[in-house]
Amino acid sequence: MRLVHLLRAVTVAFDLRGAEFAARNGLHPTDLRALIFLLDAERAGTKATPGRLGEALRLNSAGVTALLDRLERLGLVRRRRDEEDRRRVLLSVEENAVDLGWSFFGPLISRLVAAADGFTPAELDTVHRYLTAALHATTPEQPAADAEA
Repeated sequence: MRLVHLLRAVTVAFDLRGAEFAARNGLHPTDLRALIFLLDAERAGTKATPGRLGEALRLNSAGVTALLDRLERLGLVRRRRDEEDRRRVLLSVEENAVDLGWSFFGPLISRLVAAADGFTPAELDTVHRYLTAALHATTPEQPAADAEA
């Protein structure tokens, strides 16, 4: 339980920093989660669509539209038609959103990277395995019918 409580404390600390960032920049916490989702999709090389964003954030279509309208109006996100399938809309984070994020989260990221310097590669592999397992444990299981599809 010691690790669970520590992980919860880290999660709360990240959440507070995220709320501070959102408040400073006139964003809703969901806006920040959307930006993180889009950045993660880009990093993974996957196409981000409004539907996938809605699934990830558990928002309905109207909620996703309002969210994207707000982020686009702020110049943080761009919508464009997919060149391979013109019916599909793709989402991307604008460079100024990345710069804004780095200006706030950059020092925290630097401290986290520096903290990892005190661990051996094998220890970091173990931490990575645990955090990956913890992430999977927090993901709701799909109902049997959905899992078979």
